[in-house]
Amino acid sequence: MTIIRILKCASLALALALAQPAFSQGNFSTQLDAIFETIPPDAPGCNVGVVERGVLVHKKGYGLANIELDVPLTGNEMHRMASVSKQFTAMAVLLLVQDGEIDLDADIHRYLPELPDYGSKVTVNAMLGHFSGMGDYDLIGSSYEGPRSRKAVDLRSAAGGEFRLGNEDYLTISEFYDVVKTVPLALKPERKFRYSNLAYFLLSMLVEEVSGESLRAFADRRIFKPLGMHSTFFSDQPTEIVKHRAYGYKRNRDGVYVNDMTNLFWVGDGGLHTNLDDMLKWDQNFYHPQVGSKPAELIAMMNQPNSDHRAGKWRYANGQFVGESRGLTAYSHDGGWLGTSTFYRRYPAAETSLIVMCNDAGADSELIAQAMDVVMQDKGR
Repeated sequence: MTIIRILKCASLALALALAQPAFSQGNFSTQLDAIFETIPPDAPGCNVGVVERGVLVHKKGYGLANIELDVPLTGNEMHRMASVSKQFTAMAVLLLVQDGEIDLDADIHRYLPELPDYGSKVTVNAMLGHFSGMGDYDLIGSSYEGPRSRKAVDLRSAAGGEFRLGNEDYLTISEFYDVVKTVPLALKPERKFRYSNLAYFLLSMLVEEVSGESLRAFADRRIFKPLGMHSTFFSDQPTEIVKHRAYGYKRNRDGVYVNDMTNLFWVGDGGLHTNLDDMLKWDQNFYHPQVGSKPAELIAMMNQPNSDHRAGKWRYANGQFVGESRGLTAYSHDGGWLGTSTFYRRYPAAETSLIVMCNDAGADSELIAQAMDVVMQDKGR
């Protein structure tokens, strides 16, 4: 049974839960277990965390971290966070803004002059807010997100044919950067919201150029160490050992789980590895700021939308979609890549957050988080 089917099966129980009074602490965890323990014990699954007023009131794993070795998910494993990584990249950029090293309104060419002439000014702020006009992976090659665009650069696989983004073909970070330097804008800047992984990759190059350190080293020194996030890092080495890793899986055409791990290790748009305990520390920095020379001002910058451009009902604030969910302002982002599906949502007024880390590429982690919303609808109000 897929996680999506599990959630559909759980919808009746959740609807019944709506009619019930607010749950006690024990009842609350029981309701979460009722959703996620339907994940088969021999399949990949999810680590699930619920934060309330600085405490992980629910921290548990469902399914397997490693199918080959029958290692269960326990709530402690390391997960690749895919696009949830973007808010960490954004904070690295904003730290350099606070240091006076980056101007948000400056053209990106001031810092990365080797980028092509876009014919228009492309600001750092526009890249952070996805209204720079920069494109996405489809301008480079086919990926799990969809086929290669007809406007894509002519990048070829070493084996012949088009380059495939995922786990078939390989590029180093510097090689990928050389490719991105050839990619034109998808549309004129400042026109509308257009999600761009390429922009966030280039922001990692911006951090490197300005700070003299890789995004991995800079974020470790300026963000992760100050917050005590000792297990968190941007993984930019494809051969490194990651202790307590949750391996990634997907179903093949026959419905059988197979390994689904990327061999592409550029960072910025993704690449962050972390666990629930460290995400708690990240979460709490929004309430009790510790990072930066003026921590409260840095968090205010993080939470300020980059523009009035919208993706549906949501605005975008430095790696966070901002909007209303269940009557409360919410900051959230999901992530999906090979063998990975993640979601993080924060409700500041309720001091309550939802963290879902799945190692099944077919998992709909946002739907899982929405299900958790229903279960906890009165919990943080």
